[in-house]
Amino acid sequence: MGHNKSSRASERGRAITLRIWLSSAGAASTQIMRLLRSNPEGVDVVFYASNIDPEAVALSACDVAVVEPRHVGDAEYAAFALDVCRRYGIDVLIPLRRLDALAGVAAEFAAIGTALMCSPEAAVRALINKARTYELAGAAGLPVPPWRLVSDPEGLYAAVGELSRTDEKLCLKPNGEFSAFGFRILDDRPFTLGSLFGPSQPTVSVEAVAQALRLAGEQGDWVPELLVMPYLDGPEISIDCLSSASGELLVSVPRAKQGRFRTLLDDPTLADIARLLVKHFELRYLTNVQLRRYHGEPVLLEANPRPAAGIFQTAFAGVNLPWAAVRLLLHGDAGLSDQLRLGGRLAVAEAVMEVPSGPFVAEH
Repeated sequence: MGHNKSSRASERGRAITLRIWLSSAGAASTQIMRLLRSNPEGVDVVFYASNIDPEAVALSACDVAVVEPRHVGDAEYAAFALDVCRRYGIDVLIPLRRLDALAGVAAEFAAIGTALMCSPEAAVRALINKARTYELAGAAGLPVPPWRLVSDPEGLYAAVGELSRTDEKLCLKPNGEFSAFGFRILDDRPFTLGSLFGPSQPTVSVEAVAQALRLAGEQGDWVPELLVMPYLDGPEISIDCLSSASGELLVSVPRAKQGRFRTLLDDPTLADIARLLVKHFELRYLTNVQLRRYHGEPVLLEANPRPAAGIFQTAFAGVNLPWAAVRLLLHGDAGLSDQLRLGGRLAVAEAVMEVPSGPFVAEH
């Protein structure tokens, strides 16, 4: 903990104040702050939050806001993070992006008194590459969907031709960490008025993608690797996981997501998949496993070495996972005792909160 202040205060029984930094904090981070502030032990928390956008919502909900540098490499970002922790005496750093820049320097954070909530570097680098995740998970006996990795028009046509023999509807996504940016359903049907006035769909034709790949290659532009796989259109199952430093799953809360509704599932099969994946990759603290059903059976969609944006919804299962993770990180004990309340149905509604006219933005 930063300068060991919190640990010494704890040992003497005095009131504790924890300085927690949520880096690369998005809008959902405000809900994580709420859960940590309302921790069952009454520990006072001072929140630092950072984002590359000085107008990010999370920076209005924290106590001290920090603007992150844009377009920097891993080494420079790690140096920035270490400087912030050293300067402000950060006790706990919870990174929500750029884990690949931080995982390899966990010992440097520990040396200045900051506990980094992050899985091992090997796990982080494996999971931010979807194809590598599928390779390793499949080799470990975990269920994965069919997939092909492409980066040129010829590879795209071959993958579509092969997968179309068994699956009518295919999709395309980047091979990187945040595949929702760039996800498309492959659809070669002519555009109709029904398509225009119906619900908006993220569709693109195979030929349009092939032409974009061809043009990028001709112009010498960077061409990302793309995954082609069956489009799994059933409810997504997002499993929020808390695990020990040795990769032992302590809690898993599966949420079936359909529209604005969530169902907290009590399904041992899903828990077993999460347990095997967490153990195989030796994931630590807060992580997330996403599944969908393929021909009726759950298969891995992706696994994230970070908490999901919707982790705050697990509070309805009777557990404060963010606080349990902080306890586990600092003391080796998550402090869990109550049974989970699974089976409930939730509705996700829009919420508005009042924020200060202008948070304190730390100069950096």
